[in-house]
Amino acid sequence: MGVLRFAGTDAQCFLQGQVSNDTRRLAAGEPLRAAYSSPQGRVIAVLELLPHASGILALLPRELAASTGERLRRFVLRAKLQIEDLSDSLPVWGVHGAATLAAWQLPHPAPKPGYMNKGEFAIARVGGDPDRYWVIGEIGIREGAAAAADVERDWRLANIRAGIPQVYAPTSEAFVAQMLNLDLIDGISFTKGCFTGQEIIARTQHLGRIKRRMFRLGLPPGAWSIGQTLRLADGRSGRLIELAASDAGIEALAVLNLAATEADSDAAEAAVTTAVELALPYEFARPDAISR
Repeated sequence: MGVLRFAGTDAQCFLQGQVSNDTRRLAAGEPLRAAYSSPQGRVIAVLELLPHASGILALLPRELAASTGERLRRFVLRAKLQIEDLSDSLPVWGVHGAATLAAWQLPHPAPKPGYMNKGEFAIARVGGDPDRYWVIGEIGIREGAAAAADVERDWRLANIRAGIPQVYAPTSEAFVAQMLNLDLIDGISFTKGCFTGQEIIARTQHLGRIKRRMFRLGLPPGAWSIGQTLRLADGRSGRLIELAASDAGIEALAVLNLAATEADSDAAEAAVTTAVELALPYEFARPDAISR
């Protein structure tokens, strides 16, 4: 993961006008998940926002950190704010379970808001998956820690099973926030006021024009990739946004049309008839449940 730091007296106010969630909640020590979108409402990056002693930290895929930071700096103008890319200097750890925190002698955050901040060191619960934690700061290699590749796979697999979306370079600016189910996992505030992309996101919500949603899929082993198109046996088509190996093959998150569509050349090339739709921990309306 990459890290952007927003430091200065205007940090919270600046982010309030840029991201989809209500950053006033950060003042109470509450971590937030939010989308940073283009004026056209397309998600550039999904950010995990954490209050920190040195400012507000935004966690996002490292491959998007530099470009996202540069894009946000264009709007600083006269605000008392510095945006820094700390991806190479501030370690970010993902820890599974309170028992691991205890075994590694790391402080355990309170149940609410589930955040602990001491100087440069901070721990926060992962929103939507309360048995995982972000740990910010140097902790060294701990006994029983898995290899880096296994850690990344396990973390991605946990995100997939929790229905937590992410965008990477191949899928940046490909989706409106609701297509990533961010409205279902407390990633969007519809009462906070204006923010970049808000007009499109609000119109999508209030006019009921959500024609694509994020689904969890089981896929056979193969050379799958982020951003790859695919078509299911029932005629729904879309793009893969997250992948991880599991004992049964590959688990994935994909943004798919809610209803079957006509086959196109790209989807036909990536067609897969053995994909299985897997359960998510939350629900959304399907076409046959929408009144017309």
